[in-house]
Amino acid sequence: MKSSPLSLTSPRVLLLAAILARLSAANDELEFDEVTCGSIVKLLNTNYRTRLHSHDVKYGSGSGQQSVTAVDVSDDHNSHWQVRGPHNAAACVRGAVVRCGDAIRLNHVATGRNLHSHFFQSPLSHNQEVSCFGEGGDGDTGDNWVVVCSGDHWERNEPIRLRHQDTDAYLHLTGDSYGRPIHGQKEVSGYASPHPGNYWRTQEGVYMMPKRTDVV
Repeated sequence: MKSSPLSLTSPRVLLLAAILARLSAANDELEFDEVTCGSIVKLLNTNYRTRLHSHDVKYGSGSGQQSVTAVDVSDDHNSHWQVRGPHNAAACVRGAVVRCGDAIRLNHVATGRNLHSHFFQSPLSHNQEVSCFGEGGDGDTGDNWVVVCSGDHWERNEPIRLRHQDTDAYLHLTGDSYGRPIHGQKEVSGYASPHPGNYWRTQEGVYMMPKRTDVV
């Protein structure tokens, strides 16, 4: 794994983290339960109690793209993801409720790249690699994930699965951990079938109320 010179203490990153923390606290008082398009969320793996995370550190093998991991801490700003509409589809109306079976993108707020997968092998478990890809949210169909849930809509705090649309692999944790330079962070991979390690639920976040008409 090779580290990038991105500063995690830059004024822009620290300001963004402070704004999101304040909005998240205010957002806890809202009365609606659904996850909506445009919301900025953290995703907790319910099996390992760790949050989906990325950073400007590239894989040293496979695709060489930006790595995706899971971390124990709850207050890391590199664990924020924005819910957007899928690549090459009609724009997602900001505030629209995400339905079970919808395809979405998850855009990593700090770096602007999308949660992505493809047929490269992941470095530790040798499952399917999961990375972050694209610039400014512009990627390809490998950024599309289908929300697999039991009801009509994606409910906040409901455990759901995310199935990669191109390959049918599920966003997954095995519990394998990295060494340097991201010691203790867990590998995120794609797994071919449903498993307890591929359940996720939303945690802290800024949820758009289902009234907006903007698109993302």
